Amino acid sequence: MSTEKQDLGFVGMLKSFTKPFWLASVMELFERWAWYGLFAVLALYLTGSTDKGALGFTHIERGEIMSYVTFILYLLPIVTGAISDKIGYKLSLIIAYSLLAVGYYFMGEVTSYTAVFLMFLVVAVGAAMFKPVASAIVTKSTDKRNSSFGFGVFYMMVNIGGFFGPLFSSKLRNEYGWKIVFIMATVAILINLVIVIFFFKEPNREKTEETLGETITKSLKNIGEALSDMKLTMLLLIMVGFWLMFNQLFYTLPVFIEEWINTKPVYDLFHKVLPPIAEFLKNDEGAINPEMIVNLDAFFIIILQMGISMIILKWKPINAMMTGIFIAIIGIALSFYTNNSLFTVLGILIFAIGEMTSNPKFSDYIAKISPKGKEALYMGTYFLPIALANLLTKWITGDLYEKYSDKVALIRRELVTKNIELPEIVKGTYSKTDFYNEAANKLQMTQEQMTTHIWNTYHPGNIWYVIAGIGVLTIIGLLVYNSIIGKETKD
Repeated sequence: MSTEKQDLGFVGMLKSFTKPFWLASVMELFERWAWYGLFAVLALYLTGSTDKGALGFTHIERGEIMSYVTFILYLLPIVTGAISDKIGYKLSLIIAYSLLAVGYYFMGEVTSYTAVFLMFLVVAVGAAMFKPVASAIVTKSTDKRNSSFGFGVFYMMVNIGGFFGPLFSSKLRNEYGWKIVFIMATVAILINLVIVIFFFKEPNREKTEETLGETITKSLKNIGEALSDMKLTMLLLIMVGFWLMFNQLFYTLPVFIEEWINTKPVYDLFHKVLPPIAEFLKNDEGAINPEMIVNLDAFFIIILQMGISMIILKWKPINAMMTGIFIAIIGIALSFYTNNSLFTVLGILIFAIGEMTSNPKFSDYIAKISPKGKEALYMGTYFLPIALANLLTKWITGDLYEKYSDKVALIRRELVTKNIELPEIVKGTYSKTDFYNEAANKLQMTQEQMTTHIWNTYHPGNIWYVIAGIGVLTIIGLLVYNSIIGKETKD
């Protein structure tokens, strides 16, 4: 098999891919462009001040919307994959893109908690329809000669879309406001709809006489069969901790940066090294938007993944996973520990290295513990810990953040010590911006002085203890797992 791969060569490998493969890869790029373009700024949009076009929700409301809906998104592929195998990939993609386009567009039009939740749920169902189909097309469009390289190309498209989506949504919202982000996501999905209707041809797939209900029931039974293997189930439960920690990069860190961290030093650094890029990234305040700081994670992965993969190539999966999680703990802790934006960037770089070290080996290890002939069945459980972690994330990014790190809540606590009362934030009459301005005036401080004073007094960055603690528990879980079960597996 390896000889055949070498004979193909790089150009030959590219030429060996079929039209469905390239179309699936391009569609993956645009779908990820739309998803990450929105998701990177979603926390900011949901909790931002209404006078700036955002929704002004509480952190608990934000946590509920983002956590519960993404939980459903990552859980549904267990069923939607079976549905797609039954009704066909082309029809599944048309349904997926129709749902995504409607959901993305109307998310930018509605403003109530219930309506936003429902529209985001429509997006989640569409994304859940798309996910298994895209991977299945790549699988069926490659063979033993080019499958490994093919998935490398496919996931490169994931990262390209995941990087450029937030890059453009950040720039566009600076220029045109929040609604343009939803329009951008809708346009990216409509491009995919055009591609699938006019250019995509259904690849060969096995057709069965089973009814749709029988197909779904069989899929659920298969997952149940895989989860009856305690080696797999214990591993999946332990890795919930990794994904719970990972989620804070996108759920919590953008809001944390927005409320507590001055990103102008990052702009100044970029301006010294790469002035044109710094000017592109600069916002109206002469700094860099929080989502662009977080988006450096995708950038670091794009430029470093191949090198990291080569370094850990021969590492045992469990050892690589524990090492990667330990590195990620250092990175995520550093991102929240200080209100210095340069340390935040360094923390994201360290976190990305940990992510690149641990995540690929997770898939590798599932494959290694899969009984012969059941590899696909076991790999189908990959998204289960991600789904559960998204469900649990609400507790950290919502309840915990609002209690210990929410800037409004901590300012109110400080005002109480000085017997100062300010009105409740009410949409349309008294915005979050109004509250900040009046609070700073009452405290006889500038906005920057007030932020620094509240930071030094109430230590909102201490939320890192909880996030890092979850990572530490995950490593302990893997150590115990490896000592009890891992020795039975040939790494």
